[in-house]
Formats: sequence, structure tokens, C-alpha cells
Amino acid sequence: MSIGLELQTPKEIVAELDRYIIGQDKAKKAVAIALRNRLRRSRLPDELRDEIAPKNIIMIGPTGVGKTEIARRLSKLCGAPFIKVEATKFTEVGYVGRDVESMVRDLMAAAVAMVKNELKEGVQADAESAAEEALLDLLLPGSKQKPPMPDEHGNLPDVIPEAPGAHTREVLRRKLREGELEDRVVEVNTTGGGGPSIEIFSGSGMESMDMKMGALGNIFGGMNRKTRKVKVSQAREILLAEQTEKLIDSDNAVDIARDRVQNMGMIFIDEIDKIATSGTKAGGQDVSREGVQRDILPIVEGSTVNTKFGMVDTSHILFIAAGAFNLSKPSDLIPELQGRFPIRVELEDLNADAFEMILTQPKTALIKQYTELMGTEEVVLNFTPDAIRRLAELAEDVNNKTENIGARRLHTIMELLLEEVSFNAPEIKGQTIDITPDYVNDRLGEVIQDRDLSRYIL
Repeated sequence: MSIGLELQTPKEIVAELDRYIIGQDKAKKAVAIALRNRLRRSRLPDELRDEIAPKNIIMIGPTGVGKTEIARRLSKLCGAPFIKVEATKFTEVGYVGRDVESMVRDLMAAAVAMVKNELKEGVQADAESAAEEALLDLLLPGSKQKPPMPDEHGNLPDVIPEAPGAHTREVLRRKLREGELEDRVVEVNTTGGGGPSIEIFSGSGMESMDMKMGALGNIFGGMNRKTRKVKVSQAREILLAEQTEKLIDSDNAVDIARDRVQNMGMIFIDEIDKIATSGTKAGGQDVSREGVQRDILPIVEGSTVNTKFGMVDTSHILFIAAGAFNLSKPSDLIPELQGRFPIRVELEDLNADAFEMILTQPKTALIKQYTELMGTEEVVLNFTPDAIRRLAELAEDVNNKTENIGARRLHTIMELLLEEVSFNAPEIKGQTIDITPDYVNDRLGEVIQDRDLSRYIL
């Protein structure tokens, strides 16, 4: 939940990240400063504000150490428009695949959805009232009181006749509010999708075609309406969604969303190391990778991207890139792109101490997750401190001996550890299972000792 930029000091941002992510203090401090700078910039005079570019960040570290989690938690913390993309999904213009501008279009779409959800709160009461009236029209057609019509002199009648069935309508209204009609079936006109949707990954030309097709869809939208027979409970949800959409000012929502994207938007580009060239002879895949980098460059530098919601300026969007850089290094990126990511943060490998804290300290710690899961079957898991320490040591040991996948190793170990308990949980309802070091060694010892086996299982 967002706590509001006005209330977030860098220390408060780091403290909030600490609730979910263990260690990585340098990375947390870097993103906290970058986020605070968005607020500082908003307080500057217009002529100076436009000159201050965001300080984009590259996070360097092996998989599973918290790079993606930091960006994900950061977006939830500040409530800013945010998307995560993978650099490997993009191809340079002219090749089959996603063009890099699609990340800006996706960010704008996410921002519009965010703003509309916020605006729904302001029209909720009116939407519910309108949905109720529409539902009563379905239950008793023709019973709605129509506004009186003036005579030829423009005068309204002194006595307004009651609509046929008006009394019955009020009876139905009472029953509807008391939940007595939830299972009654009504016919609702809904907007059909017009068949299965097909997403086409291509260049900006296809995006332009998509926007034109969207405009045609708006013109002929009525042709896609179809009648469905549903229960009152489901009809209420359908009608409420339609009435809410009618009451929201879409143009205003788009304007607010565009302002947020251009001033507060964040794009997290994962696996950026996969598009870095090897630094040897350029050829084959390296040519394509460098092409993607050159396509990303103008967006990071600041350009105007055409979206179905209008033009979006990327000059002040914050970009956070991340990569393991096992087979390459940041200097293998093209120099122009390197210059647009002035802040580089190296994330630390996780050791047994970090694994132990990950298992127990975060708000959604793994131990808590598995304890609550088994609790739904009335099975109590009792982890002793020594057992938790043993699990952390085993995770570190396997990461050192095989591939280092960071904290993700804990998920694999926990699944194997509790496999039998999870399988038999319905039959051992009411029992308490003590997870001790001996229990851990019995369940995992053989796999840990056999390197070949652990390579495939852990």
C-alpha cells in the first residue's frame, strides 16, 4: 500500500523495504534516493525542473539476491506507475518480436488502469444506485417512474401518475437489498469481445494499426453486445462495472495517468546483461543485441512515444535495470547507454546468515508461509531455531557447490523438506510436526551429499 511520496524520507523508504528484503543496503539506499529526488524535482520551478533528468540505476548481482523484489516493492510503496519488462523479449525494429517502445505503451496502460481504479471510489455510490435501478428494470420491465413531460405551454402536470408496477418495484427493491433475489435469473446485455483476441508483436506500424482498429471498435461497439442469462448476484457485478465505467471521465483519467507516467513512472528492465555484447567480434546475436540497445537508448534519453492514449514523453521516467552479468559486464553495453545509467549498485551474495533471516524476518517469511499453509489443514509446524539454521546452511552449501540461484534455493529446499507432510496433511489433521535438525538431515541429507543428485533436485 502506498504511503504517499510526501511522507517518504529515504530512511522511511529503506525501512519499508527492510520489511520484505534482507540485506542489500546499498541498493536500497540508491533507490530510496532516486525516489526522493522525484519529490524534490516536483518542488522546483518549471524552468529548472525540466532540466533535471532522473538518475537511472543498474543493479548488478546474481539471480535470487533481491534485484526484482526491490523494484517490485518500490512500486507498491510509492504508488507510481510501474512495469517490469525483460530485455530479452525485445528485438530491434524490423525484426519479429516486441519493439522497445511497447514498454512505454504498457506503462501508460497500467497508469490508466491505476487512475481509473482510484476514480471508481468517488463514483461508487452513484454507480451502485444506477446498477440497482438497472437491475430492477430487468426484474420488472416498465416499472420505472419516467420524468413528467411538459404540455404545449411548458407546464408540468400537477399530479404525476404512478408508473405501472411501481409498488411491486419497491417490494422488489426491498427484497433485492435483503438478498432474497440473488438466485433469480435475468437477461443482461453485455459487451462481447467479438471473438478471441490476438496480440501481435511488431513495430510501431502495427501499434498504429492497433490504435486504428481500437477506434473502429468504439464506433461499432454496439454491434458486439450480446444477451446473457445470469443470476442476479452476477448481473449486479456486470451492471455495476458498466455504470462505473460510464460515470468515470475517461479523458480526465488519461490526462492524470499521462502526467504520472511522465513525472513519476518507473520501468524496471530485467536481464539487461543478456543484450550486452561480448566485447569480442561483433556478429550473429551480438548484432541483434546491440540493435536492441540502440533502440532502448532514445527512450531512456527522452523521446516521445505514440500510444493509444496519446503521446508520452519519456524524459523523466525512471529506469532501473538489472542483470547478473555473469558472461558480460556493464562496460559491454554501448557507451551511450552506459552513460544513461549513472548509478551502479552491486548486490551481495547471500550467505547462511542472510538465508536464516529470509526464512524468519520478512513480513511474508517462508517459514510463516508454510506454517500458515499447513495450518489450513489443522497441521501445526514447529520449526526449532537449530533447524532453521541448518536449512540456511544447507542452502548456502548447495549454492556454493552448484548453480548460485540465491534465495530461490530456499523455496526448493522447503518444498523437498515438507513434501511428505504436504502430501499426508489431510490424514494427519490435528497433529504437530516438530522440524528439528535431525528431521532436516533425514529429509535432505542424502540429496545434499550426492552432488549429481542435488544438481537436478535442488
